[in-house]
Amino acid sequence: MANIVEDQLFQPLLSELQKKQFVILSTVDFESGAPDVNAISWVYAKDERTIVFAVAAKSKIVQNIERSNQAVITLIANESTYSISGETSVKKQLIEGITLKLSLIELHIKEVRDVMFYGSKIVSKPQYETTYDQEAADKLDLQVIEALRQA
Repeated sequence: MANIVEDQLFQPLLSELQKKQFVILSTVDFESGAPDVNAISWVYAKDERTIVFAVAAKSKIVQNIERSNQAVITLIANESTYSISGETSVKKQLIEGITLKLSLIELHIKEVRDVMFYGSKIVSKPQYETTYDQEAADKLDLQVIEALRQA
């Protein structure tokens, strides 16, 4: 199924992006113009055409998006790998009610592309573990995801 192109999320991807998820975010480095790649997990699909995510307010990601609104989210789901590209904007410099200083970013989807190489499928999704206080991590995750849902 490689090289399928859509202009919005389809159901399996929408569902995946409405629960805790590991994704790769690529932005344009504001200093060099080169790709800048980061792993993030505070991401939520509001609908088929809009994804919101939270990042540290003082991160380079925010600076990159303020200078170039182009971004790509790479998602491993539905037995494949997807490139979700679009235009971003900083919706809130600081999300209120969260202990960390986080910014809210919105991505308006322009293209969803299946980028898995021909004749293959993903047989196991990436998994990660929290390496600090699990109770504190769970509490923070709930706060951030709720803020994203309400965005």
